[in-house]
Amino acid sequence: MKILALETAADPGSVALWLDGRVAVRGCARELSNSEALLPTAQAALREEGLEFSDLDAIAFGMGPGSFTGLRVACGVAQGLAVALGKPLLGVGTLEAMALAAGGERVIVALDARMGEVYHGLFTDGLLRGGIGVCPPERVPLPAPDGWLACGDGFAKYPALRERLAGAVVGWREDILPDAGFVARLAGPRLERGEHIDPAMAAPLYVRDKVARTVAERLAEGGRA
Repeated sequence: MKILALETAADPGSVALWLDGRVAVRGCARELSNSEALLPTAQAALREEGLEFSDLDAIAFGMGPGSFTGLRVACGVAQGLAVALGKPLLGVGTLEAMALAAGGERVIVALDARMGEVYHGLFTDGLLRGGIGVCPPERVPLPAPDGWLACGDGFAKYPALRERLAGAVVGWREDILPDAGFVARLAGPRLERGEHIDPAMAAPLYVRDKVARTVAERLAEGGRA
């Protein structure tokens, strides 16, 4: 079973191949935008394995949350490939994949959402507890009980968040970012179970419904117009 996974929730993006349980990951070029680099990177990853797009059994993509522009890139490319090739499409939550990368039984994920906020989610044995949220660091809910593994760049970006959760956290993995390799690791078993989505229904998981603050909002917070 061969699956191409795409993840562009953050810069730079990445692609991965699920090859009967083996995962090969390739990062996009930092000097290029994800929209420029994603498809050529996927082509290079396939060539390295001696494969063509037609050899794939499915396409997977990181749904988000993350960069609004980035999410649209991965979703659009995955959707286009699935339709053109007539292959199943799978959407995988970006924070869910990050939690898998952390490797803990209880994981709290915090990804920098910019605009002074973080995307956050709690995962127990890989399952999301509650929903994915976005809010300022000081409003991230405190998990209970303690013993959590924290991952994501939100903790490095906002030291106040790290301090807020310190009493509940036993380990920190601030280096973990969105990665197509873990999107592929989640997509593989799902495809084996027959799970997939209609490409026409594919959409990013934005969580936040607003891309940027207005000039008036920035001025009210003491910022610049």
